[in-house]
Amino acid sequence: MVFAGNRGAEPTVAVDKFSFEVKESEFLVIVGPSGCGKSTVLSMTGGLTNPTAGQIYLGAELIRRPGPDKAIVFQNFSLFPWKTVTENIEFGLCLNGVDEAERRRRIDYYIPVIGLQGFENHYPKQLSGGMQQRVAIARSLVLRPRVLLLDEPFAALDAQNRTVMQEELVRVWSEHKPTVIFVTHSVEEAVFLADRIVVMTRRPGRIKEVVNVREATGEQHWRAVPLDQVMRRNDFQDLRGRIWSLIRDEIVVA
Repeated sequence: MVFAGNRGAEPTVAVDKFSFEVKESEFLVIVGPSGCGKSTVLSMTGGLTNPTAGQIYLGAELIRRPGPDKAIVFQNFSLFPWKTVTENIEFGLCLNGVDEAERRRRIDYYIPVIGLQGFENHYPKQLSGGMQQRVAIARSLVLRPRVLLLDEPFAALDAQNRTVMQEELVRVWSEHKPTVIFVTHSVEEAVFLADRIVVMTRRPGRIKEVVNVREATGEQHWRAVPLDQVMRRNDFQDLRGRIWSLIRDEIVVA
């Protein structure tokens, strides 16, 4: 992916020679140094940006534009402040022509799943940051996407809420297990959540290594256990150190 330079500046090669396949229902996490193109990869996968070279497929379908089969959650929540929790969650369903009865059925299902009972008629300003992000995730899940794309979804939360939301995401994802591509700067978060971790190089972003977390966790993935317990495991800390070492070598200190 190449971005044109402004006012005669040289073009920027953001992502180069980047090729991988995500399995159905897999939880894939992308990590790398700042500016390596992680969000660009997610944007192209979601159809928000067209690659300047190469192609991206969802199954046999070439991705050309956004759609309800590719739901995206950003770190800034992107909620409509004038809409209630229910209205925010319902928005994508209305946009895609889902009838009222089906909209109600899905909302009634996801409100308790995401832990928002009693807040259906609240506005975003009346919610904590963690609750606003729950609304954003629910708004994506009600679309029943084939792929759920999350771009640093918990970066704006404090440490306590971030841990809670990581565990909540695992619980909610386990309901239907959509394919997930998750971008983060947090090595700990990546190791806790991922089936596989794609480690990117500095710009131009390329795949440095793909790490199979399942080889460390075994059949029972450790994300099913509270994070504070998992962090005490030697194998978790060993893998965390390995991933951090791969990223650290790519960081350029100005």
